Amino acid sequence: MAYTDHRILRRVLRREVAGTIGLLADEHDFRAMRRYESFVFDDHTTYLKHMEAVLRSRALQGSHTTVALFDPEDYAEYCAETGLDPDSHTSRTQFTAALASTGPTVPYDGRPLADLLPVLVDEAVRRATWEYAATLLARLGACASCGEDLGRAAFTRASHLLVRILDTAPPGERHLVCSVSGPPETLVAVLHADDIAGRMELDESEVLEFTTVLAVGLATESPGGLVMRTSEAGSPDRIHGWRLRAHGLEPLTAGEVFDAYCTDAESGDLISPESNVDYCEPPDLGEGPSQAHHH
Repeated sequence: MAYTDHRILRRVLRREVAGTIGLLADEHDFRAMRRYESFVFDDHTTYLKHMEAVLRSRALQGSHTTVALFDPEDYAEYCAETGLDPDSHTSRTQFTAALASTGPTVPYDGRPLADLLPVLVDEAVRRATWEYAATLLARLGACASCGEDLGRAAFTRASHLLVRILDTAPPGERHLVCSVSGPPETLVAVLHADDIAGRMELDESEVLEFTTVLAVGLATESPGGLVMRTSEAGSPDRIHGWRLRAHGLEPLTAGEVFDAYCTDAESGDLISPESNVDYCEPPDLGEGPSQAHHH
């Protein structure tokens, strides 16, 4: 009886242990890991099948599991820096544990792995975008004339503009996209802001990423834009847009918003407008003429 009680207690304790699983999301990363003899899988499809079985088993046992994106290049660098043998399951476990606190992760919620993988990849892209944008802001340094931190000033300005956009937006579910063009690639950030019963619901990570990308556009005067789509039951969706300018946003006319949405970006051909959608000039943000940081 005591032995049985111990087994039950240990099973209960296992449910209290949270875990992280490192996932090789694509065939390229999977092939990179096959160079290690201790990595026993030789087929990516089979690997994903068994990985999903493990995740489901843990979920049935009541265990919470987060899934991290396992990058073979990052893993090799980690082993080189820490002196670990990369051809060891113990090293892979240690690297995965580090990912739990430093890398992009998503909780396993029972959905098929085929549906979870795109979410995990999107999370990794979001994290990389934010880190790159934050690095760009940090490299701006201080103003040669007044000593003000240019990146911090741009972030403060971007935060203020985002608050004004949300405060003046029509009620409903808001979907915002900010894109900033420039070498080596375009930065894109997305923010969902739902106005439910007069209470704004925001994801803090999305707010940080969105504000950082917007700040890069303001500080570097790079070409870019910001679009907001508002949805409310019983009404057509409303789409507003702004053009990024130094230290500010320039509202697009309804015609410019229509042209942006109804023109193919690559071919320049016209695209049929969506049904039940209004292309509108944005609300007045209550901003006077904006000035870039200069002396």
